[in-house]
Amino acid sequence: MDSTLPSGTTRRRVELRITRPLLTWFARPTVTINGVGQPAQWGVGTWAVPDGDTEIGVYCYNRAWRFGAAHITVAPADQGYEYRVGVLPVGPGTLRPQPAA
Repeated sequence: MDSTLPSGTTRRRVELRITRPLLTWFARPTVTINGVGQPAQWGVGTWAVPDGDTEIGVYCYNRAWRFGAAHITVAPADQGYEYRVGVLPVGPGTLRPQPAA
C-alpha cells in the first residue's frame, strides 16, 4: 500500500476557484487529488499537489446524492483552474484552466 509523503515535500500549489451555483441544495464541494478526497469550500483556494502530472477532480454532494463530477490532469506548468457545476443537480460539472486576467 502506498503511504503519503511527509509534510513539506510538496513543491507546488495550484489555485482552484470553485464557483457556487445559484441553488446549491445544501451541497458541499469535495476536491480529489490523485483520487484522495479532501473537503473544500466555495470560493478560491490553493491546493498542494505533487510534482509531475496530477489528476485533480471536483464534485458536489449533499446527504442524498453526489453530482457535478469533473476532473482534469494538471501539467507541471499550470497554476489556476475554475470549477463550475450545472444549475440543476444532474450531469457533470466543468473544470478548466482559469482565463488569463
